Order: sequence, then C-alpha cells, then structure tokens
Amino acid sequence: MKNFYKIDKLNFLTAGMPLATAKGGYPRAFEIIEEMGLDGMEVEFVHGVRMSDETRALVNKIQQEKNLVLTAHGPFYINLNSKEPDKIDASVQRIIDTAQTASAFGGYSITYHAAFYMGKDKETVFEQVKTQTRKILDVLEENNIKIWIRPETTGKATQWGDYEEIIRLSKEFEQVLPCIDFSHIHARTAGEYNTYDEFCKILDRIGTELGNFALNNFHAHLAGIEYTKKGEKCHLNLENSDMNYKDLLKALKKFDVKGALVCESPNIETDAKLLKDYYMSL
Repeated sequence: MKNFYKIDKLNFLTAGMPLATAKGGYPRAFEIIEEMGLDGMEVEFVHGVRMSDETRALVNKIQQEKNLVLTAHGPFYINLNSKEPDKIDASVQRIIDTAQTASAFGGYSITYHAAFYMGKDKETVFEQVKTQTRKILDVLEENNIKIWIRPETTGKATQWGDYEEIIRLSKEFEQVLPCIDFSHIHARTAGEYNTYDEFCKILDRIGTELGNFALNNFHAHLAGIEYTKKGEKCHLNLENSDMNYKDLLKALKKFDVKGALVCESPNIETDAKLLKDYYMSL
C-alpha cells in the first residue's frame, strides 16, 4: 500500500467546527483548535459537498501553516445499494466530490456511511458496494487524487458496515481503509464492544487482516451514544453515556495506533479535549 499522508501519532480532531466558533468561520475554528491543543478537524459535508475554490485554498493554507490533520465526512444522502440506479450514481458522485474537495484542502482521509441492506443478503450487498467502490477509485485514479477512502462502521443492523465487512472491503482495494466508529459498533451490538479486551479484539483483527500499516494510518470516530436493541439512537456527551472511552484509549495506546480520532459528541471540542488529555496522561 502507498502512504498518502505522513502520520506520526494519534491526532485528536473535532467533528466539524468547534461550537465556540459561532460565525467566525474556518480561521476562527482553527484558532480555537490550536488554542485548545487539539490536532485538527473533520469537515462535515452533511447536506452536500459545498466549498468554494477560495475556501478550499484558505483551508489548505491554514492546514499547512498550523500542521493540522484534516479529514472529511461525506453527505448523509449516500446509499450505494439503493433500489434506484440514479440514487446509486448520485451517491458515487458525492463520495468522489468529497474526496476531490478534501484532497484540495490538504485532507488525510474521507469517510461516509456506504449503504443500507434494503432487505438483501449480506453477500449481495457486499458485492454491490465493492462494484461501486471500484467506480469511485477509477475516477480518483484518473484524476490522480490520493486520499484514503473509508466506509464507516455503522450504528444499526439495517445499515451495511459492521467492522468485519469494512475490513473485508479494505482488503480488496489499495486506497481503501476502515473508519472505525467505536460508538457505532457499541450501539449496533446493543451494548457489546465496550471493554478493553473487546477494543483490543477489533484492533488486533485490523492488524492481522490488513497489517500494522492500517493501525499506523487509522481513522476513527468516538462519542457518547444512546442506543436501543435496534442500534444507535443519538450521540451523547461522553460523561452522559456508558461509552468506556478510557479503556478504548488504553487499547489505542497499547497498539500504538497513529492517525485521526474524531470526537462526535454534541459538545465537540470539550470531549475532544477530554479524550486527548486522558490519552496523554497514560
């Protein structure tokens, strides 16, 4: 595998602009991140990939000046297994747009929720996601866009993307690696995957199946989470949930994981700081 981006430690990112940014835009957002001792930000393209050339250039300039790690989250309207071909095509394009934009602003990695099962069996959906991923990568290769493409582990059993499926897809393509959302895995299993040994099991599986390279080029999400038997309900602040973030950070430390850990708690920057401070104390 190629190394698209040099990462030498575990970096702690906010999911979107810090709440304190208010109307300050990217310059103020990055100031806050720097003031708090955080390492970067995941740019959230929630409703569509909308960023002017001027803004891309500005973000890229600040990223280089401050040596920040930036990632991007694709729009929510993505389903590579839609029953409607035009929606599949639109989903493929949204992922391509996310990758192109993130590459332009100096991004390390992009992630997205890839698909829903739509009543189909797991193997059929895997092959469909694989086919569409190939289309995405062909376009990126044609345009010489080198950035990690990462389907994210999802929080409900109706969504394609348990961690084994994501690892399997990553084995198929050089430019694909997992985005491990530990909160989603915990919610998807209705309360499992919340102990030190279980976190180590996930990391060990990634290292075994994909090699240490994948642990040295990691992208993960973490937040407090509320869930039911059907899976994820909503994100919570870490201290208001049962998410065992301390043991997770211990596991990440044990495996010497390097990359980006994105905090998706509602109080974005506060919990991102909480995570980094605890990790640095270990």
